[in-house]
Amino acid sequence: MLDVFDRLLVRSLHGPKEGLCINCAGSNLPNFMKPSSRLSAFILALAAGLAGCSRQQSHDHDHAGHNHDHGADHAHAHTAPHGGSLCALGDHQFNVEFVLDAVAGKLTAYALDAHAENFVRIAAPSLEIRVTTPAPSRTLILTAVANAATGETVGNTSQFEASADWLKGTANISGTLTRFEAQGTSFQNVPISILPVKAAGN
Repeated sequence: MLDVFDRLLVRSLHGPKEGLCINCAGSNLPNFMKPSSRLSAFILALAAGLAGCSRQQSHDHDHAGHNHDHGADHAHAHTAPHGGSLCALGDHQFNVEFVLDAVAGKLTAYALDAHAENFVRIAAPSLEIRVTTPAPSRTLILTAVANAATGETVGNTSQFEASADWLKGTANISGTLTRFEAQGTSFQNVPISILPVKAAGN
């Protein structure tokens, strides 16, 4: 490409033996002092285009490299505040933490925000779980818990509990959370999987 530029530039400055001047009749200047304005504009435009192409290729290369690691930079996981099993609701909107005490036979649920960092009070008087494992299938109702220390009341709380003999010794609970509503958003039939919380020292 540079060789083509050199030849075009030499021709525009010196011209052929018979001259390259167009529409310059009556001029007293020799042809080699009158390079074609069209040729000059062409050379300048071509040079600018090549420079722009070089910048675009550099930008595309850098951008592609950025996208290569974009997912890794934003990958993250949430930690359950009570060491329980987290159930994500919606597109990163809420979480429900299930804490299974297989020794006492008690299941506690906590409504949490998108990052599982803050409690979210909801108006539901209870939460319903349709259990498929362990068999047989059954329904477990977790009722709202009031907490004088936090000011939470039934109808305005983030904590729900249920106790049952069959929960004792349970190694895993799977099923669906039939309904969860918070801040005007409702979720239905959300799959859940709950593991018991390990006792301290185990």
